[in-house]
Amino acid sequence: MSLLDPKSWQPRPLAGPEHTVTEPATGEALATVTLAAAEDVAPAADAARAAQAEWARLPHFVRAGVLRRAGDLFAAHADELREWLVRESGSIPGKADFELHVAAQECYEAAALASRPAGHVLPSEAPRLSYTRRVPVGVVGVISPFNAPLILSIRSVAPALALGNAVVLKPDPRTAVCGGLSLAAVFAEAGLPENLLHVLPGGAETGAALVADPLVPVISFTGSTAAGRAVGEAAGRHLKRAHLELGGNSALIVMEDADIDAVISTAAWGSFFHQGQICMTTGRHLVHRSLYEQYVERLAAKADSLAVGDPHRDQVHLGPLIDDTQLAKVHGLVEASTSGGAKLAAGGTHERLFYRPTVLAGVDDDTPAYVEEVFGPVAPVRSFATVDEAAALAADGPYGLSLGIVTRDAARGLDLAERIPTGIVHINDQTVNDEAVAPFGGTAASGTGARFGGEANLEAFTDLRWTTVRGDVAPYPF
Repeated sequence: MSLLDPKSWQPRPLAGPEHTVTEPATGEALATVTLAAAEDVAPAADAARAAQAEWARLPHFVRAGVLRRAGDLFAAHADELREWLVRESGSIPGKADFELHVAAQECYEAAALASRPAGHVLPSEAPRLSYTRRVPVGVVGVISPFNAPLILSIRSVAPALALGNAVVLKPDPRTAVCGGLSLAAVFAEAGLPENLLHVLPGGAETGAALVADPLVPVISFTGSTAAGRAVGEAAGRHLKRAHLELGGNSALIVMEDADIDAVISTAAWGSFFHQGQICMTTGRHLVHRSLYEQYVERLAAKADSLAVGDPHRDQVHLGPLIDDTQLAKVHGLVEASTSGGAKLAAGGTHERLFYRPTVLAGVDDDTPAYVEEVFGPVAPVRSFATVDEAAALAADGPYGLSLGIVTRDAARGLDLAERIPTGIVHINDQTVNDEAVAPFGGTAASGTGARFGGEANLEAFTDLRWTTVRGDVAPYPF
């Protein structure tokens, strides 16, 4: 039985224009949805707030049951949801399966949050019971991007709901179905009461209205650093919390003792997975000079061997970029880099939205594709001579999201990682990793720190309340 029925996936009328959901690989129209306008936010937030109080009062096991059923449904409807992820977001099937796996795990982990200890008993100077308790914030606003649409929506939606909140979700219009409407369908079938999850696919004006709405005290935003700065600034003006997971330009450091036979596959995955459209993508390959020439040659050969094409109809390693705007950005950075002296070792060409995996050698501090976040399948490679130089290069720049270090000496790798400020580090692995149980987030221009996984979710989606109880009315001097 189909989970996603176009006739029922938007039960409430929205004020925005009709939007054609398009398959980037072919340009084919997949469906038509109505976008949300800024004026749709207030009614959704109002309905969510009205429904939230009763949801929060339900026993924890009731909320947990809804989350567990939602997790099961991602597996039960995997074939249908996988096709939407492949066709709407340009994912290869393996990447879509990874998103479905993580989505289910996020729901299961969120279900466990519902029964976590809610606070602590405190010592007090007075004869009273004194304790803290975590309480739901009320309505959580979630703004999610196109690149990993299911994961980057569910990892906020699931814990927020489990902890007794309602949610207003604004997915990117380019992935309105797999990043938004599919979640609404899953939670409806899982038994989530009405009005606790509102899906408003829309543009920047809709997002701005969500950030400004007085009934939405917490915003969970995933997207570009530029957009995140605007969200954070607006949230600050409205005195509300904004959890920001932003861009990156993550480094993979390959030490002189690295196994070159093993590292090439790891390096290629870090830069080319999902066409490089991942915030954690390996954007800078820092390779010891003793391995540099061989590394460039072999990474270029690996890039040339990868198949690029329609992930729905062919067996490929890379699918299409999401749209022409992203294509222009990626190709513009590559052309500017080669014009500035970088060597094109592989790729640098495209057919429509299908961009060949690209390797750039001879990059430096003036190479645009090295210093900027490309968000495309581009691997700039730079050499270093000493550990100090590697640490300085990896730490240079505005971002601080993820870091990979490849070495046969794991202790040496950990020691090097201590010198490079990032929110995530992987020894003997590339930079793109995600697990529902792990905290996720970056520093500096990559965001406001870890906000996913266990304790981070508790802090993100609840308020800490202090309560005292006395047996008799407290006496005072006057």
